[in-house]
Formats: sequence, C-alpha cells, structure tokens
Amino acid sequence: MLTDEYRYIILKLVEAKPDISQRELARELGISLGKTNFCLKALMEKGLLKASNFRNNKNKLVYIYILTPKGLEEKANVTIRFLQRKVQEYEKLQLEIEQLKIEIEAEQGA
Repeated sequence: MLTDEYRYIILKLVEAKPDISQRELARELGISLGKTNFCLKALMEKGLLKASNFRNNKNKLVYIYILTPKGLEEKANVTIRFLQRKVQEYEKLQLEIEQLKIEIEAEQGA
C-alpha cells in the first residue's frame, strides 16, 4: 500500500514542512486520513521517520516529523526511482503522440 510515489511525496513534504499535519498530508496525497496514518506508521517502523510531539499555543498536541539519516538516504533513492519512472512514462507518451500525429496526417492526406 505504501508505493514509491507515496513514499516520495511524504518524505519530500515532511522534509520541507516537518510540522505538516496528517490532514494536510492526506490532502496533498489525495488519500484518506487513515491511509495517511498507515503510511506514516510504516515509514516510522522502517526507521525513515521519527515523530516528536509538542503542544502548540492552542494547547493541541502536534507532531513534528523528522527524516532520519536512513530516511534521507531513502528519499534520495526513491527520488531517483520516481524520476526514472516518470521519464519512462514521458517517453512512452511522446511516442504515442507522434503515432497519433502520423495517423492524423495519414487520414487527412487520404
């Protein structure tokens, strides 16, 4: 359930904004709050994230998520895999577009 894409986005967002709430993460990921909680727990169990809690000035319990050294390394690795997959998708899409252009030109020339 914790795909490379979710792992990449979570690690990226947490690194940029350690005090991001689970609700904000869920919104950014486009998934439920429960699934977000599951993903965060999985990343913590793997030692990629640590959560520290503190009370903000509204007396609500808030977590700060910190990437561990292992988490920083995983973020770099998952970023490479994510980029490679997106480049492959882009190249495939470029081919499809070129094929469609050829088909349209052939239909218009006929």
